[in-house]
Amino acid sequence: MNLFDTLENENKQVPLAELLRPKTLEEFLGQTQVVGKNSAFLNLVRSGRLFSCIFWGPPGCGKTTLARLMALNTNSDFIELSAVTSGTKDIKECVEKAKENLRYQKKTILFIDEIHRYSKTQQDALLPHIENGTFFLIGSTTENPSFQVVPALISRVQVLCLKPIDDNNIRSIVEKGYTYLSKQHGVITLKTEILDYIVRYARGDARLALNLVENSYFSADYHDGKRNLTLEILESLAQEKRIQYSRQEHYDCASAFQKSLRGSDKNAAIYWLAKMLTAGEDPRFIARRLIVCAAEDVGNADPMALVIAMNAYKAVELVGLPEGRIPLAQAVEYVACAPKSNRAIMAIDSALSDISSGLDYPPPMHLRDAHYKDAAKYGFGKGYVYTHNNPDFKQQFLPDELKDRKYFS
Repeated sequence: MNLFDTLENENKQVPLAELLRPKTLEEFLGQTQVVGKNSAFLNLVRSGRLFSCIFWGPPGCGKTTLARLMALNTNSDFIELSAVTSGTKDIKECVEKAKENLRYQKKTILFIDEIHRYSKTQQDALLPHIENGTFFLIGSTTENPSFQVVPALISRVQVLCLKPIDDNNIRSIVEKGYTYLSKQHGVITLKTEILDYIVRYARGDARLALNLVENSYFSADYHDGKRNLTLEILESLAQEKRIQYSRQEHYDCASAFQKSLRGSDKNAAIYWLAKMLTAGEDPRFIARRLIVCAAEDVGNADPMALVIAMNAYKAVELVGLPEGRIPLAQAVEYVACAPKSNRAIMAIDSALSDISSGLDYPPPMHLRDAHYKDAAKYGFGKGYVYTHNNPDFKQQFLPDELKDRKYFS
């Protein structure tokens, strides 16, 4: 049976997203940076050349579809596993199947969905078979492979970064979905605002868009042989959509948050605060980022920023959410608007760099501890002048080798 063949019968309802999955590279929408005209990927696939790769991208961006199209365009056997439900035993079975294919001069693609969920041992089990060409691996993941895939496997594959599908292509996919359903089940009346809403709701996720298309079509008011879909019906189906927030976005949003604070953009900083809170981020983590920024980026240009950031952390621990969002927002505005100085972090990092590079010296004799009986015998503390008694007396506090070093510029 063809890879894309699906059968609808009384016992099986095939999702619209599966029915409309592209069957050729020409039908594939989006990801022009990967499958655009004369792209390396497209030229390799069309020439029949296979290579092992990992597709990294958000849900519904076409990772599985691209893998299947690679198989179709290279006349390869396509074996699909999910890292959630498979293990080393399943890999061994795939290896035997791939070896059998080789005896008939047929290539094998082993597709592993959510490959980041495999353990190190399971990922290592793939290595020798990729190395000797038993099969070509295509993995898909929503997580950054640099963090989730073992280095040995990364070194044997190409990592292709896929993006959310752009709004124009999502709109085309939505229109295609309603057109297909209208031909199969009857005409539906749509307004432009319906398409606009689904495009905004999907945020680049074609599967999510088509699921909403399918549900909304059959939820539309049916009268006189026609369906009429209103925005109210669509909104009741969509309800609240949880924002996309992968492990990578945890780091990316925290980075954007701190850089917005550093850049004195209070509006951007409050936006990233809101996104992190909506995504379920621990507010104490956010407060810690505020504390770091108050010390690193504001510093002594406004010491009160650190006080406010510390108090925001305490307030969040005391009252929790949702009320904790208020002191966090208060601290965000203060830290973002405060004057900036990074002299403290520059100074300590410069001193740390000196010491780690070998400029590691003991204190001068006159600064050493002289509070024990034998200290004077060794010359410890000799010549030290108590600063409070003689504030104008100039004495050296750095080691002799670094006496003229300036860490605070």
